[in-house]
Amino acid sequence: MTVNYQDLRARIASLCEGETDEIALMATVAGELFHSDDRFDWVGFYRVTAPEMLKIGPYQGGHGCLTIPFSRGVCGAAARTRETQLVADVNAVKDHIACASSTQSEIVLPVFNTQGDVIAVLDIDSNQTDAFTDKDAEHLQAMLTETFS
Repeated sequence: MTVNYQDLRARIASLCEGETDEIALMATVAGELFHSDDRFDWVGFYRVTAPEMLKIGPYQGGHGCLTIPFSRGVCGAAARTRETQLVADVNAVKDHIACASSTQSEIVLPVFNTQGDVIAVLDIDSNQTDAFTDKDAEHLQAMLTETFS
């Protein structure tokens, strides 16, 4: 099963309509994404909870790392640079933090609030190498913008 982004975005928009609580929005998005595509082995948010620090949750899948500093890993890079990180093979990334040994590739997108601040990153892991494309990044970023801005 491969995600139909048009249907997914419409479903998330409908489920999140009128909701302003960021945790509720993140929980809904994580749940919908996790069940939308067989490539998605772990889906979750790491929230900015202190200066230069990310903390896990909400998420779907196995355990993740509890905290990640902006200075480390792919999630930290997405928060620090404010740019999507598309990693075809996590084993080729020197700074990758292995929260789960099954992860082979990942995409991490910054999540912005209406003021343009990074409030979290969305991390999607796959147990397949080279699982994500620029098209995934484009659709996911649009969905995040629609949901959180």
